[in-house]
Amino acid sequence: MRVSQIPWWGLPVVAVVFALVGAVVAYLVSARNNDLLDRARRDRQWYEERKEAYCRLLAAFEHATHRLRASFDAGEKPPPPIVYLDQVGPALMPVRLLASGPVRSAALAVHLQLERLHGEMNPAGVVGVRPQTHFLELLAQVPLVMQQLEAAVRDELGIVGTPPKASLNGRARPRRAAELSEPGQESR
Repeated sequence: MRVSQIPWWGLPVVAVVFALVGAVVAYLVSARNNDLLDRARRDRQWYEERKEAYCRLLAAFEHATHRLRASFDAGEKPPPPIVYLDQVGPALMPVRLLASGPVRSAALAVHLQLERLHGEMNPAGVVGVRPQTHFLELLAQVPLVMQQLEAAVRDELGIVGTPPKASLNGRARPRRAAELSEPGQESR
């Protein structure tokens, strides 16, 4: 009978080599998964930070615009610019730090428009322009400038105007034919 030519220590060496290779592969897969999870967490955090900052700023702008319109309708002078800056400043700073160029520019355009409205309305050098009319014209432009800011925010955050399609994987039920037909039409 023939005896194997493998030395007695060969089997333990092969086992150790495979164990080391397995440990290295497990470590690399674990490191890759951790990296992917960290990247997803950072992306989610990036999105949430910006969304929160933009929502706070838009709300502050809306509040300032409403306060200006209410004070004008009541016949009062607009609040002084320092009150406006105290209100909007904390919401504007994170946007200035975190936002991309188009969003920052649009936010500063709205800010300058509102700051101008909080200042003295003196259309100097323009004959025939009343300060009240000038104020109302500038106030009417605020929603238009805010629309540009909203569009820039939607573009940066990747927000689309249509909802995602419903999935049929058991979580969402398919709509019945009667729900899909136009209102007032019978389903066939």
